[in-house]
Amino acid sequence: MPIPTEKLQKVLARAGLGSRRQIENWIREGRIEVNQQKATIGDRINSSDKIRINGRQLRLSALEIPPRQVLCYHKPIGEVCTRHDPEGRKTIFEHLPSPKLGRWISVGRLDLNTAGVLLLTTEGELAHRLMHPSYTIEREYAVRILGNVDQTMLKRLRAGIQLEDGMAHFQKIVDAGGSGANHWYHVILSEGRKHEVRRLWESQGVTVSRLIRIRFGPILLPQKLRAGHHLELDSEKQKALLELVNLKASDPSVKKTRKFKRVER
Repeated sequence: MPIPTEKLQKVLARAGLGSRRQIENWIREGRIEVNQQKATIGDRINSSDKIRINGRQLRLSALEIPPRQVLCYHKPIGEVCTRHDPEGRKTIFEHLPSPKLGRWISVGRLDLNTAGVLLLTTEGELAHRLMHPSYTIEREYAVRILGNVDQTMLKRLRAGIQLEDGMAHFQKIVDAGGSGANHWYHVILSEGRKHEVRRLWESQGVTVSRLIRIRFGPILLPQKLRAGHHLELDSEKQKALLELVNLKASDPSVKKTRKFKRVER
């Protein structure tokens, strides 16, 4: 009988080493080897294969499924979502506790000047699905606008604007008040393209002077959670996220990773 195989990026993501997208990037960058050969996208592996990342061979503990943990982090302005920043800026990971096993995977990113809800998990498959556009998960933002906004502009933003990477629109825009030139709106969209909220507003000749993500799917930014602080999601909130992306609390396919044998460095 043939030995069962699985895609390399799926096994490593499921073990919490990164999201599938991150691991695919590592493969393209030549950072992963399988049996002393550079890995390629689509490679399949089995329990007899030896895997190296950045020259270091993985141990069994690195391929075990970490216990699922999900954090809600209130990202402040001025932090980046990369693990290491070449410009020496503060990263979100400086404020996070060590996970029980595995590593934190950021569910998408917020740019340097955007604050609010950022989810992190130790489960690669959960992170992958939460970021995948096919699930059309709602993101809600509070936006402070500098400039004059009229009903014609709001109608265009709801109907759709041609950006350089395709059409985009807000599913919902709610006037959240404010006075003078600075006015707050709550907007909802269901994709995570780079700087999409800012680009949509700025296409109309106004400026986003403050941007806060206040909701990701069913997870609201807790009112008492201060910027730079985090909380771990309880089982009910985790269940809501899992149901959103058609995952069960214990997916039998996850157990396959435990078949991998111990390998030495």
